[in-house]
Parts: sequence; C-alpha cells; structure tokens
Amino acid sequence: MRLRSIQRLQKIVLAYSGGLDTSVSIKWLQEKYDADVVTVTLDVGQQEDLNEIAEKARMLGAISHYSISVVEEFLKNYIFPSIKANGLYEGKYPLSTALARPLIATTLVEVAEKEGAFAVAHGCTGKGNDQVRFDVTIKTLNPNLKIIAPVREWNLSRDQEIKYAKENGVPIKAQKSVYSVDQNLWGRSIESGPLEDPSVEPPTDAFEWTKPLDETPDEPGYLEIHFESGVPVSANGNSYDPIHLISYVNEFAGNHGVGIIDHMEDRLVGIKSREVYECPAAVCILEAHRDLEKLVLTRSELAFKTQVEQQWSWLVYTGLWLDPLREDLDAFIDATQTRVDGSVKLKLFKGGFRVVERSSPNSLYDLNLATYEGVSKFDQTAAVGFIDLWGLPSRVGFAKKARKKPLQQIRA
Repeated sequence: MRLRSIQRLQKIVLAYSGGLDTSVSIKWLQEKYDADVVTVTLDVGQQEDLNEIAEKARMLGAISHYSISVVEEFLKNYIFPSIKANGLYEGKYPLSTALARPLIATTLVEVAEKEGAFAVAHGCTGKGNDQVRFDVTIKTLNPNLKIIAPVREWNLSRDQEIKYAKENGVPIKAQKSVYSVDQNLWGRSIESGPLEDPSVEPPTDAFEWTKPLDETPDEPGYLEIHFESGVPVSANGNSYDPIHLISYVNEFAGNHGVGIIDHMEDRLVGIKSREVYECPAAVCILEAHRDLEKLVLTRSELAFKTQVEQQWSWLVYTGLWLDPLREDLDAFIDATQTRVDGSVKLKLFKGGFRVVERSSPNSLYDLNLATYEGVSKFDQTAAVGFIDLWGLPSRVGFAKKARKKPLQQIRA
C-alpha cells in the first residue's frame, strides 16, 4: 500500500459542471495523477444552483472550489461583439456555446496560475468542437500548462463510467432527460436522444424556452428593439440593464414560439452533425440588428462586412478567439457600428417573425429619391446613360461569344 500525505504535491484545476463526467473526473484525476483537484464553475447565465454544485465538488474531494459570476463580462465582451458582427455559423447557429468557451478557458488559466497548478482539465469528448476551443485558448495563454481531458483519455463507455462512479462514491442522480444540454445567457444547445436522427422532428420536451405552437398567443406580438452603436439598449420602450434586456427578449420571443434552430452543421473535427438550438433572444436581436444596418450602411460597407462576419464567425466557432485576426476584424466592425443607432420592430406569431418597421437618425433612405410620386428629386432621364455604361461589358462579351456560336446554342 502506497502511503501519501493528505495534502498532495501537485494541483489540477478542473472546469466543473456538476454532471457525471466532471464528477467522475475529480476521482480519476486524484487517482491517476496523485494530485489535488481545484474545481471551477462559471456562471454564464445557465440558471443552475451554483451552491449545490460547489457542495458536490467538495464532497467528492476537491480541496477548494471557485464559483465565479462572469455573466456581465460574457455579455459585454463576447455577446455584444457577436451582435455587432451578426455572428452566425453557417448562417444559422448564433455561436452561443462557442462564445462562452474562451471565457471559461481564460478563467481556468487564471485560477491555475493563482493556485500554482501544473495542469488544467475539462470534460470535453474527442468528438466535439469544445475540446478545440478549450485547448487552443489554454495553450495560447499559457503553453506550460498541461491539458487533461479525462473523458477523451479514458475512453470509457457510459456503463463503464457509471460502474466507476459507484465504485468511487460518486453520486449518480436519476437521469432527468435523454438530452444533453449546454446553456448560457445567449442560448441552449440540445443534443442526444431522438435528436441524433436528422429524419426525426425534435420532440417538444427538448425545449424549455420556446412554447409549443398550440400554446402560443392567437394574436401577433410586436417587439421593438432600440440600438445604440450596434448594441441593444431597450425593448418595447423600456430600458433594461443588458442582462435583463436579453432575458426579456428571450421570454417575449419564446412565448411566441420563436427561437428554435434545427440544422445540419459541419463540426470542426469533420463530423456532420444534426444540431438543435433554442435561442429566442439571439435570433430576434440579430435579425433586427442586421436590418438596421441595411438602413444606415452603404452597399459597399454591407457587402464587405458580410465577408468579415463570415470570417469572424468561423474564428469563434473553431476556437480561435485569441487569434489576432479576430481583433483586427473587430476594429473594422466597431468602425461600422458608430452609425448603427435606431429602432427595429418585429412581428412575432406562431413561431415565425419578421421585421415590419425600422427607423434611424442615420438612415440613408431618402423618400424624395425613392418615391414614384411627382415630388421625386431623382432625374429619371439620367438612367439611360447609366444603363448604357453598366451593360457595356456584357454587350462586348456577348458579341464576342455570338460570333463563335449560333444564338440557339447560346440560349441553350
């Protein structure tokens, strides 16, 4: 029998959720590395009992536990930049889970350095994107820290993991749901169970924030969001602090059945995955923000910003939050947002929504130019010369092509 002191010589800092994987990880890390485990849980708006999680960590042998609220930082430094960037991966996913990972990883490094730990650990599997987001961020901030991913390393089946838990005194709660859920202020990611079959419609019990359509109001609801410098500051005429504003929009849109995303997603690791998200506030705010930009930015700005947004979303999704390019893109995005002031009204009904009104003191829309009435200032006769020059390259190219092929072949 190997003797050892109660206080071990090494420390490992573990990102602790309170679930089975990270609970088993506490025992596994102690056993394999003969190390003390310090657990860290961050509040990013997931609406969990952090005191209960802390007590469980200590009961399982963590020598200390950090419960840290970073909701405000998450909102201002991650969600708000994503709103300005119209952050959507593959045009669908509002990056809710992806945005939280670099913040969690950064905090892990800070705690590890404070505790003098030699390693940090997380509960990611080898199949998902989160392992990349954690590992890249941690290695970028502190290359000397060892990264341990017990679930990825032990390669246990669920049955083997439960057996290990029972043998090591890890309490196993009755499974409340067949789904695996990651949740924060910006959205819910829902996986497993029947959702793994892309040909099956998601059951209603997968959702918590959006009402089933038969329970939504029989009259449309209107949601007016006011923006200043590209970020929302009020909703339906009421000013809220940023966290409560997101919560208000989330509840309002969810009550109308708005916010479910169901799409086929290409994971970074190469797996094509059916992903289901619940993001009522995110989809509404992003749609309103994008529409307001179309009112106040020029065509050239919008066209270039679309390319920037795609690259920005790709960096966030693939774990490259700390890449210098992301900050470079932010600089351009922030420059465009100085004029994104105004209000957008959405109409929500039975799971659908659309923009119905928008206004801004910086609007580039000029009624006197756009109207077809007699008061228009637009000189329509100028269009003839414009059309002639605009179509010149096409006429020249077509004439060249027509000399080589009969018209019938060109039309075919």
